[in-house]
Amino acid sequence: MADEIPAPATEPSPAPAAEPEKVPAPDMPAISRGKTLYLAKWSTRFWAWLIDILLIILFLNIVSGILEPLNWKMHALWDFGHLGLFDYGIDILIFFLYWTIFESYKGQSIGKMVLNIRVVNRDGTKIHWTTAAIESLGKAFIPVLALDCLIGWLAMPGTKLRVFNRISNTIVVKTDYREPDGIVYIKDKE
Repeated sequence: MADEIPAPATEPSPAPAAEPEKVPAPDMPAISRGKTLYLAKWSTRFWAWLIDILLIILFLNIVSGILEPLNWKMHALWDFGHLGLFDYGIDILIFFLYWTIFESYKGQSIGKMVLNIRVVNRDGTKIHWTTAAIESLGKAFIPVLALDCLIGWLAMPGTKLRVFNRISNTIVVKTDYREPDGIVYIKDKE
């Protein structure tokens, strides 16, 4: 029995530790990574609004020139001394209809098309015409827009929302203008 070699002592290997379950903290909801939407800057939104205002004023001036021979006078928007309640109401109605129609159709007015931004629901889907109407209320009446933006900047900092965006549950996002899948554009050097 002297020839027996004792077996090397083997240490018992520890059992693999089970990974703890990842449970979100009760105050932090689980974040699902879906579609990424990039909010438009305030400056971009302002320039789009200004383009729209200038286009509408140009349109109103053309209509005014056409109606002048008929002795029906439309006063300019900035002519507050001669601007009556009826004239001001017509202007507001035209601004309101412009933004409601354009933004309910494609989410973009002409100014937004030029600057590649769009109004969408908070989940990125196309807005309905009633949503566009609610969202357009704040833009059509310029004194309300000033208050609308001021409250958005001060009461909801960092959200890039106006009050009427919050009420209509909409956001303004950057649009990505890329070539369609499978097509590559080659540009010559100038």
